[in-house]
Amino acid sequence: MPRRDDDPNFVEAVARGLDVIAAFEPGRPRMSLSEVATATGLARPTARRILLTLESLGHVRSRDGAWSLTPRVLDLGMRYVQSLGLWDVARSHLEDLVARTGESSSIAQLDGSDIVYVARVAVPKIIALQVSIGTRFPAPQTSMGKVLLAGLEPDELAAVLAQPSRSGVTAHWQPEPDELAAVLRGVRAQGWALTDEQLAPGIRSVAAPVRDGDGRVVAAVNVTVHAAETTLATLTEHHLPLLLRTAADISADFARIDALPRAMA
Repeated sequence: MPRRDDDPNFVEAVARGLDVIAAFEPGRPRMSLSEVATATGLARPTARRILLTLESLGHVRSRDGAWSLTPRVLDLGMRYVQSLGLWDVARSHLEDLVARTGESSSIAQLDGSDIVYVARVAVPKIIALQVSIGTRFPAPQTSMGKVLLAGLEPDELAAVLAQPSRSGVTAHWQPEPDELAAVLRGVRAQGWALTDEQLAPGIRSVAAPVRDGDGRVVAAVNVTVHAAETTLATLTEHHLPLLLRTAADISADFARIDALPRAMA
């Protein structure tokens, strides 16, 4: 694989190792050595050495000629969440929101053109798509994604939308660029976003931004309902005001903690 960076400090071996981990996308949790090599563009001997190294570190395992990730990979993502402090900041607020709405609530951030769930308090519901920490969905079709996209500058937005989704999910709604641009203008104007079965049938949600002390959108928080159980009127007239208050409270707490000296935080 050719170098992707002219910086002399760029460590190609580290990049290749991360490429191998990232190759285990939704829909292909187990792959042969040949499949890993093909997915990453690496030579088979290189892919084999990386897999054996990751196996010695406990991040992958081999069984019956196929390789798969181990739960230890979650440590990498959870270290990010824990260092950011979003979960610690949001926990009590999400729990209170869920208690008052009877519906699941989550926090997500952008990763390319996808949203990735970083915090969640769930209630038992049968929905089309299961969600947990680390789940990713294409951003334009989700309420949290719309909030996060609306918070970007035009150049940032164009760069993000140019990246293909890595979620493995084919969304029900496929907007034209002008249609999405109009939706995002509306989100900026009203300060929240709605999705009504645009990601998948039966999923309806509303989201609001979480901001840092400088007013930048750093995450989004939502309330998700089943379309057959909860009307749009209930979602926007009852749940939305509670959500907006929750988002404001999380933002205020996050800003206060972020402003603390790192030695004190």
